[in-house]
Amino acid sequence: MPAPGQGRLEGRGAIVTGAASGIGRATALRFAAEGARVACFDKSESVADTAKAILAAGGEAFAVTGHAGEEADVAALIARAASDFGRLDVVFANAGVSGGWTPMEELDAAFWRDVLSVNLIGPFLAIKHASPIMKAAGRGSIICTASVAGIRSGAGGVPYSASKAGVINLVQTTANVLYGTGVRVNAICPGLIETGMTAPIYRMARERGTQDKIGQLNPLTRGGEPDEIAGAALFLASDDSSYVNGHALVVDGGLSSSHPVGSRRA
Repeated sequence: MPAPGQGRLEGRGAIVTGAASGIGRATALRFAAEGARVACFDKSESVADTAKAILAAGGEAFAVTGHAGEEADVAALIARAASDFGRLDVVFANAGVSGGWTPMEELDAAFWRDVLSVNLIGPFLAIKHASPIMKAAGRGSIICTASVAGIRSGAGGVPYSASKAGVINLVQTTANVLYGTGVRVNAICPGLIETGMTAPIYRMARERGTQDKIGQLNPLTRGGEPDEIAGAALFLASDDSSYVNGHALVVDGGLSSSHPVGSRRA
């Protein structure tokens, strides 16, 4: 824990979506530990527990429930954070859904819309509504959660992977749309991280006694932890990354440095 008044985000206002668990919760706690005042957002009521943990540690936070892909919910969240905190410095658009591994021929347009609504439209809405506030201040950091699945095949289902590829392009294009404003837009591409989304993978491996093989395709030969992604988010939120913009930061143990994907042919 940094000394009082010495955190890397001291006094700043931050928003974290998907903050009820996993990467979002770990990041909200990390931001708060570094001095940020944090608005915690999630569709789950348990997001209140994240805010309570921050308050119990002496930080400042509030929790809001809503849908990351609904414009009214996102606009209201951002307006409240800017009002309550008197500033808005960081937005981590992290909320996401996996969509599972449903065979492509069984997918329909409604399923795609549900995945894209949270994973891609959600980050767009965060950028749309946060950037005017940040532009007025002449600075700000917007971070979106993408995935190694958005880089190449093999790390997720078709809708999920496509949505995350869209996030990578979204941060590149909007970083340039915000040319000259001082607002930075970046993405994080996590690899295999133990969260609620990946829980079935870990559970099945443990049931089979093959947990030691989790992460075997990356050079570090292990899965990652939510706090390791939170560390990357902290870097992008802080002044340490002041010259990093329009970038997709890969945090995957080296998985995407190679092409270790087996065939899924019948």
